[in-house]
Amino acid sequence: MTDKMNFQADVSKMLDIVVNSLYSEKQIFLRELISNASDACDKLKYMALTHPDITKQSGELKITVTPNAEANTLTIADNGIGMNREDLINHLGTIAKSGTAEFVKNVKENGSAVDLIGQFGVGFYSAFMVADKVEILTRRAGEDKAYSWTSNGIDGFEIAEAEKETNGTSITLFLKEDQKNFTDTIYLRQIIRTYSDHIDYPIVLDLGKAGEETVNTASALWAKHKSEITQEQYKEFYHHISKNFDDPWMTLHFKAEGNIEYTGLLYIPTVTPYDLFQPDRKQGLKLYVNRVFISDKVEELLPAYLRFVKGVIDSSDLPLNISREMLQQSPLIAKIRQGTVSRILKELKKRSKDYDDYIKFWNAFGIAFKEGLYEDFSNREEIAELSRFASTADAEKLTSLDEYIARMQPEQKAVYYITGDDVKTLVNNPQLEAFKAKNIEVLLLTDPIDEFWTQTLTKYKDFAIKHISQADMDLSLKRDDVKADEGSLKKLTDMMTELFKDEVAKVTTTDKLTKSPASLTVENGQMSIHLERLMRNHQQQTAFASSRILEINPYHPLIIKMADSMDNKDKEQEIKDISRILLDQAKIAEGEAITDSSFFSEKLSEYILKAM
Repeated sequence: MTDKMNFQADVSKMLDIVVNSLYSEKQIFLRELISNASDACDKLKYMALTHPDITKQSGELKITVTPNAEANTLTIADNGIGMNREDLINHLGTIAKSGTAEFVKNVKENGSAVDLIGQFGVGFYSAFMVADKVEILTRRAGEDKAYSWTSNGIDGFEIAEAEKETNGTSITLFLKEDQKNFTDTIYLRQIIRTYSDHIDYPIVLDLGKAGEETVNTASALWAKHKSEITQEQYKEFYHHISKNFDDPWMTLHFKAEGNIEYTGLLYIPTVTPYDLFQPDRKQGLKLYVNRVFISDKVEELLPAYLRFVKGVIDSSDLPLNISREMLQQSPLIAKIRQGTVSRILKELKKRSKDYDDYIKFWNAFGIAFKEGLYEDFSNREEIAELSRFASTADAEKLTSLDEYIARMQPEQKAVYYITGDDVKTLVNNPQLEAFKAKNIEVLLLTDPIDEFWTQTLTKYKDFAIKHISQADMDLSLKRDDVKADEGSLKKLTDMMTELFKDEVAKVTTTDKLTKSPASLTVENGQMSIHLERLMRNHQQQTAFASSRILEINPYHPLIIKMADSMDNKDKEQEIKDISRILLDQAKIAEGEAITDSSFFSEKLSEYILKAM
């Protein structure tokens, strides 16, 4: 019996994009299918550790590529773990909804599927770039039933029970008329050697009557000496291990010797993965023991802030039959993690000396990397040294903490920062006016994690790290200009305090403003306005809501005029209206919503008209 099924809606959209994309290197589909076959062999090899009988029918694990020029077909077969009916539906009929939707969104924005096919786990679907129809024959290891899966990539797929003597998967592509070159053995040999030479299983090219030929070297790339590996081979292994289409920004190949021996081949991508902040995102390293694949879900191998790192760790000191529970508690894994993190940080330090190069990494992964300032106590100093920030010294060029300290004023004892939603808004925040006047640099922090690491990393190289609201140096500005009368100011601040009693704790004067008539801040030591807003946006109510303080500038002409008019009954309502506009302006500067947008717009227009 044959079951006819439809693709998940998002898969249909994605297939249309993949098939009709302007992707020029169509041969990449072969790399994707061979890579999937290699993964299937890895999984069977691992399963055999606990179920040795499961591979009795398989023989030597290998991948076979069979072209048929007469039928215009190309078949990629493996004797790996295989699939059952449920696997076929889950893996080939649906994709994680968020991932597919993001895929479609990115292609619409970028106009091409070039860098997204592998990144979104849809490498199999690249087959439809060259094929009108795809047929799969598969049988899962340890199960009796085999199944066929057939689709033209347009109107769904069919699944039926089938006959297959051994486990594994065979994928047959019925090639489009203009893709007959993929039955040319010379061309296929070239593609396999270019893209898949690193695969750790024999890739056998079926030459028909001429027999079979193993095309690749079938040797674990990480086990070779660095001198034996070309940059092209490193790059293609990255494509295999990461499923990405970009080139790696960093390649780190090392062998650790001593109390524990292990080899690492690690990569940092160039492009930010779409799922960097998805909670269910898998960690990027594969664990091998003596070249036997163990797991790609060993979260203990790397801390979460380095989750963008891809690659392989292979150790001869771990037991082959290590369980998930043993991995979580293993002191050997802890040592591998410690050594691996140390090597990554050292390599980043070397690369950080080239600003233009390092900023590519920081723009892609800095927001995740900074999580280490909050999470990784033992490496916090190194992570801080490697972190980069926008600042008032140059909002266009990021700075390090060491560079900031080198530019500090002689009397300055702390690194100062301000938090907000974006740099352009922050750099114009009224609270910075005194710092700018005294030439004191301030870091402009705009990532949500900045609110948290600044609470735990309170010191760097003997210098305190403080929010500008906690500055303990004299920021008062010596002023020769006219100041509002103290008595009149008192009346004004008392009136405003009463007027805004439901919105601010108090209204006071400040000597720290130069151009702005007013600014909004909080009591010293309280949660910043930005952090409170973040928690509110994530529907986290807090019992420690900050007390807002509206500070007014007694030297500003507008404040002086308002104070001078306090005894004029005819001006009473106008002063209240202007006071409301000042509070709204202060809220806008802090990224806060204003109380009554229609009032603000109406009154602002009215006063502009009067000025004209």
